[in-house]
Amino acid sequence: MPEFDKLGVATIGISPDTPDKQKKFDDKHNLRFPLLSDEDHRVAAAFGAWGPKTVRGQKKEGIFRSSFLIDEQGKILGAWYKVKPEDTVPKALEVIEST
Repeated sequence: MPEFDKLGVATIGISPDTPDKQKKFDDKHNLRFPLLSDEDHRVAAAFGAWGPKTVRGQKKEGIFRSSFLIDEQGKILGAWYKVKPEDTVPKALEVIEST
């Protein structure tokens, strides 16, 4: 977050969790950025981040942990699917520094 703050990059999280679950998660982890609820999965599906997956040997529909870097005009500068949380910022910074 400090790197993004210095660059003026806004961070927003979106998940299929209810706002109540998101608040508990934010209280626990002190994220310092807004979390938006996508309970009907429309946003995730539009970004290709929702679909069939296997969890503990069972097939089901679910979210793919993803990260997107979007500029002020709405152009997607970078998209990472099945990204590890610790890789999100470095990957975005690579794109920002190369533009």
